[in-house]
Amino acid sequence: MHSRGILSSLQKKLLSLKYNSIVVDNIVGRNLEADTSKTINSPFNVHPYFLRVTTSFNGLLLVCNERICCELILWNPTTRRFKYLADDYFNHNFDRNSDTSGMYFDDSNDLKVFHIKRYRNVVNARVYSRRRESWRMINLLNVTNFASTYYSWSPGIYSDKSIYLMVSNYWFPPGKRHIVALDVLSESFRTLPFPVVMEVNP
Repeated sequence: MHSRGILSSLQKKLLSLKYNSIVVDNIVGRNLEADTSKTINSPFNVHPYFLRVTTSFNGLLLVCNERICCELILWNPTTRRFKYLADDYFNHNFDRNSDTSGMYFDDSNDLKVFHIKRYRNVVNARVYSRRRESWRMINLLNVTNFASTYYSWSPGIYSDKSIYLMVSNYWFPPGKRHIVALDVLSESFRTLPFPVVMEVNP
């Protein structure tokens, strides 16, 4: 229902996690209108300070509750509905510097959550099915060389049947970047060269 409704919606919103509140603003004509801003409550009774949005997709949010070990929550702020994801996958705390995620709808309209976990220079990738309510492992061929904690992974961005992540090496050589793409149909990974960045004065 959400995936069908979001396609026909013309109203866009910006959700901000503040220190003590969660604020939703309407975005109209690329401007924030102060009189449309409103505060909403977390439906799972967690203080906003402990919440971290790990990824978003078409109005749905994947939220990490950093107060409790291993708790990931799928949340629709518009309807206030939420779902704790099955916890049979996580053996370690979610780490904002070592983990990343993305979301998409597959061809059967099943919402999928893609998640990468790095721990002690080992990288694992799994996909959660909303319909089956379970995680399963997928193969990480071609990108295991980015398992080191020297690399930083961006949240996943979905476009045209793929999830794209930017991987940056901030240790040595510093500033080297790659793009990792997950084909959601074949569930295979590939790496792409990062576009050349021109050096310009500030």
